[in-house]
Amino acid sequence: MDILNKHTFHIPVLGLGYTLDTPINVAPYGISSVISLVDDKLMEQMREFYCEKFDLPFKAISEKVEDFRAKRITSYLNMVDDIVSKKVTDLKKVAHDKSEELEKYFDMLPDLASIKEKFNLAEKSRQLKEEVGNWIQEHLPIGDIDVNIMTKLDKVNSKDGEELPIEYNDAHAAVRGFANSQLNSSLVLSAGMSPRLYSYLERFKDFFPDMNGDLKKKIILKVSDFRSALVQGKMLAAKGLWVSEYRIESGVNCGGHAFPTNGVLFGPILDEFRKNRDKLLETCKGVYESALAKKEIQAPTEVPNIKVTAQGGVGTNEEHNFLMEHYQMDGVGWGTPFMLVPEAISIDTKTLDLLKNAKEKDLYFSGLSPLGVPFNSVKWASMSEQRLANAENGIHGMPCTKQFLKYNTEFTEKPICTASKQYKNKKLTELSEQNLSAEAYQEAYDDITEKECLCVGLGISLLESKGIEVGPTDKVTVCPGPNLAYFSKEASLKEMVDHIYGRTNLLDKRHRPHMFTKELGMYLDIFKKRVESFLSTPDDAKEKKQLTAFQKNITEGVNYYFDLFKEKKKEVITEIEQLISQYPMLKKEL
Repeated sequence: MDILNKHTFHIPVLGLGYTLDTPINVAPYGISSVISLVDDKLMEQMREFYCEKFDLPFKAISEKVEDFRAKRITSYLNMVDDIVSKKVTDLKKVAHDKSEELEKYFDMLPDLASIKEKFNLAEKSRQLKEEVGNWIQEHLPIGDIDVNIMTKLDKVNSKDGEELPIEYNDAHAAVRGFANSQLNSSLVLSAGMSPRLYSYLERFKDFFPDMNGDLKKKIILKVSDFRSALVQGKMLAAKGLWVSEYRIESGVNCGGHAFPTNGVLFGPILDEFRKNRDKLLETCKGVYESALAKKEIQAPTEVPNIKVTAQGGVGTNEEHNFLMEHYQMDGVGWGTPFMLVPEAISIDTKTLDLLKNAKEKDLYFSGLSPLGVPFNSVKWASMSEQRLANAENGIHGMPCTKQFLKYNTEFTEKPICTASKQYKNKKLTELSEQNLSAEAYQEAYDDITEKECLCVGLGISLLESKGIEVGPTDKVTVCPGPNLAYFSKEASLKEMVDHIYGRTNLLDKRHRPHMFTKELGMYLDIFKKRVESFLSTPDDAKEKKQLTAFQKNITEGVNYYFDLFKEKKKEVITEIEQLISQYPMLKKEL
């Protein structure tokens, strides 16, 4: 008896801290979410906090302990799993009764009517009540406690001045921490391909099928196009590693770092996955089975399944359903709107108020990230305010205390962070010696000084929300996507879930562009800036070639949208036409 329709959305990773404890809040209700594995120090603080809250034993894992990073991650994930399991056990204890928590679970599911009907009928029938109660005991779905690793954040670590072996690199240790945990969930790999990290996954048996053909640890690839999915899927399959889900992310993103394409729009990307899904499955399946045979591992008797999901910029039930039905997605990620749901994520009151009041003009594509990747941000976050105030007083950069984003070797043999005092002072000294015009100097100065310490900033709101003391210079970085502009009030978990499933509407009354239109506008802004920059150096043949491809991709994408929406959604075409009219350099071509 399967009386439940499971949730068709998940909550992606939001910064280092905002979703670090989200599974504790939502997994008992069958909602899946993703934890960032970047900051083991933050995880250790949260482990201490929750062990005290739930009266669990706690023993600190010092940095002096061998392999402390992996051990901290394993301990934190095991604790989260234990807490979720306890909450679910408590929920099941009242399975034969109408408890408030069980009703909340049912009320948030997609197909509300049939669940309530079964549950209400069970009140009148002892046999059905027992049947429903027994089913709940054995089959009640729990949300996945998935984890995220940015593959490029694989800093080399040292001890007593000596570099440690590669398995102690940040990303490698994070993989080990997850692989050694008791979790039965997925590893989300993002931020590009890393062959050496993929090879490291082969060391852990949980990524391979067991005697029943099941995977205790699954792999999810976050991708931006079909070609990348096919290449990486085959690469992992050749190692006997199956990608269970391809998570396609729009250029608008769910917040945080954005990885825009060269003008290829989200709709055409989704369409390519829809048309070639069987090709992806069959190509990887043959390679996978051959690799397992070489490793003398029994291949699953049934064809391995793959899920394809989408995320980034989704804001309405109509868009959610369109992705599910037209593009045949298996699920949809909702990120930024959950920044206004403190019941689900961890956020301090001041930052929550800032986000509630943020409008379109306040949300922007920034250069805050030390990685040099575009970063979604909002004006007046406390870290940015402090950075600007310090700059006015001639103080640039911050002490590099956590060191997760060290990668630049422009001035040093060992990598340093571009948001650090060390880097900014060297870079500004170099700038002062270049004898640039006032305009060129200011542009370069702004680019150098804009970088912020994300390692600290993205975790402070979590600590403040828990009443944990932070230092006087520890300020908040927050990274919502532009979709936040159309949500302006705090919501409960149930209210946001009801919004996702179309049972209520949390949007402002102001006009909200379609998610595809919003992404197109972002790409037009990027194209305009790149063209303006190119005109100052018109001899750059490589950039000219890329801009030509960019324009071609946008043209093809817009034509695709015109064809897609010409019958059922003509207002989207009107939005696109109005948007294009603001960019004369493209209007004629488009």
